[in-house]
Amino acid sequence: MRGPILVGFFLAGLVIHGGLQAWWLSPIISSLGEWPLFIGSTILTSFNDNAAITFLASQVEGLSPQLKYAVLAGAITGGGLTVIANAPNPAGQALLGRFFGSGVSPVKLMLAALLPTIIAALCMMFFPDQGIDKMFALPEKTKVSSPSAH
Repeated sequence: MRGPILVGFFLAGLVIHGGLQAWWLSPIISSLGEWPLFIGSTILTSFNDNAAITFLASQVEGLSPQLKYAVLAGAITGGGLTVIANAPNPAGQALLGRFFGSGVSPVKLMLAALLPTIIAALCMMFFPDQGIDKMFALPEKTKVSSPSAH
């Protein structure tokens, strides 16, 4: 029960404090192109939770769909580079650690994950979903007419 409660507190803290970060994130993220944003997101995801990366980027208004995709693709791509940033990784390390003499080495894990990460990165950036504009489009406001207008 402790684990889910801690995850809940993390997400609540992210929502409460994340909304206050746009003032300094906006100029940084807005000044980056697709590739630097993608690479930065990939690297940051190996040290931070990918939900935090994508949520904080969502606080920046006016990002193009391509830049939003770059952040999301980087967050997905970099998830396997670390033991600490994603919840399944420590669980996997705990389960598999006994099969390795001195446990799972985070450095060796990162080195082993590099080639698959590079392949995933190339696929994400060179073969993006063709519906990026629709995927990140804001929902259209529906017009509601009052009954007295008829």
